[in-house]
Amino acid sequence: MREALFAVRAETLHRSKLSAKDRERLIHQYVRETFGPDEPVPSYQTLRVVWQEWFGSTGARQRYARSAARAQEVATGKHVVVHRPGQVVALDTTILPVKVREHAFGDPVSVHLTLALDVYTHSIVAFRLTLVSDTSIDVSMVLRDVMMPLPMRPDRGEEMEWAYPGVPATLVADFAGHKVAGLPFFAPETVTTGHGSVYKNHHLIEVQRVIGANIRPARVLRPTDKQAVERAFGAIQSLLFRILPGYQGVDAADRGVDPEGDAVLTIAEMEHLIATWIVRVWQNRRFGSYAPSWDPGGDHSPNSLFAASMAQGGFALQIPRPELYYQLLPTHRVMIHGKRGVKIKNLWYNGDALDEYRFMPSRRGGVAKNKYVFHRDPRDPCFVFFQDPRTHDWHTLRWTGLPSEGEVPAFSDARVREVMREVRSRGLAPKSDAELLPLLLELIGGNIPVEQWPARLTKSQRIEHAREMAQAAAAAADRPPTAGTGAGKRAATGEADNVVPLRWRERARQGQAAVDDERRRRREKAVPERPAPPPALGQRLRERSLLALPEEDEREDIEGEL
Repeated sequence: MREALFAVRAETLHRSKLSAKDRERLIHQYVRETFGPDEPVPSYQTLRVVWQEWFGSTGARQRYARSAARAQEVATGKHVVVHRPGQVVALDTTILPVKVREHAFGDPVSVHLTLALDVYTHSIVAFRLTLVSDTSIDVSMVLRDVMMPLPMRPDRGEEMEWAYPGVPATLVADFAGHKVAGLPFFAPETVTTGHGSVYKNHHLIEVQRVIGANIRPARVLRPTDKQAVERAFGAIQSLLFRILPGYQGVDAADRGVDPEGDAVLTIAEMEHLIATWIVRVWQNRRFGSYAPSWDPGGDHSPNSLFAASMAQGGFALQIPRPELYYQLLPTHRVMIHGKRGVKIKNLWYNGDALDEYRFMPSRRGGVAKNKYVFHRDPRDPCFVFFQDPRTHDWHTLRWTGLPSEGEVPAFSDARVREVMREVRSRGLAPKSDAELLPLLLELIGGNIPVEQWPARLTKSQRIEHAREMAQAAAAAADRPPTAGTGAGKRAATGEADNVVPLRWRERARQGQAAVDDERRRRREKAVPERPAPPPALGQRLRERSLLALPEEDEREDIEGEL
């Protein structure tokens, strides 16, 4: 009977899904043809119970049952035991179940929440809120936030400051340059991600090499690989999101009357609320079923487990340098033009840092022969970053179309592609990027009257404008202050303290002001000095006429000479 059961098991995995009665008939057929018609066969109930004990429940789909059987064949029987912080960090993205308001128009929108959870201590070490959807650059910045300490904000009390035993708060503050909140930070060893396209690209492979971690996708249909972060999403929803105005519920039938109208929190306010809640509530929350193996019956929290791990194995106080921001950006290998600089994504960038290498080929070979490496933040195409091959210093190159004075509204790669399509459709061939700036500002919306914005822009267009502003603010917050743009430093959970987003009316005025500044700059460049006013009508005839009477002062001069 054992031989018959395993033979039918292998056959049913190959075929389409069969019922228990169908499997019973196949068992009878196998026994009859192999051992003869006189061999006794147990009853249907006995076969059903034995089948369930040996092979488990049959409620799964057939394709999933086959993949589970193949995984069981290659399984080693060994389990990875996570015994220290940073050994495994689970990373996943979901839609925030609370409607928030964007900064440009104040419309209620849905944002994506990217969460990084330490599997050993169950500490939420980093998170980000991205408008519309996240990209690979957002994921790389989340991994950077995992490695950086969370700064203290002015409205946070002493109870939120770093208080882990073994490493004094003053020592951590000296290394970080500011007061640090009570949230673990470390260099991750293995990062478990989902199967979205944002986690499967060449940029994340380069980020994996830079930070020295293994970024591995979770196994298909194996919820145990990411169950910690999945349960964290549910716990945050039940503990925090459900009591916030604008909560959408888990189903359309359970949704409120108007969750979009109930939304009162902006994206920045939601980031600040989540960060404060993580430090004050989540990190001190008692575990129910996640107690460590060395003390299964004790009371533990994420903070207590992190403090215990520091006492057991120590703590590596390693804070990444600000230059890590540039290294995590996508790279472009291009040649340097002698006069114009470098062309990246249809835009030209130039600066004094390229003077030594304009007519000097690089030492690279292969596909990147005679090319130099430039780093670019897709969220803010106004700048690219270049590392000097000799001094290894980082330099910021400006887009040549930017005016020297004034401010240009934020734009993204999608807006640049739209500009190039518009240029081709109009049959234009601009000689420099300065000629693209008025067209770019026109597409951004700078020439639209303020009173007509809400009526002329659809909701998707308003969200697109808001997303460009949010991405530019996030890029400015991540950029180190030494980048030459006056940007501040972003907190480890994605907060930006020094970035004040513009409202939609201010954005329209900013676009109009940028157009005026660009036109004024061109006029001043064409005419360096203010021209003299033209003479009055008939002045030239009066000067040359012999019959014109002299003025009184001229008469006095003539009489004096006589």
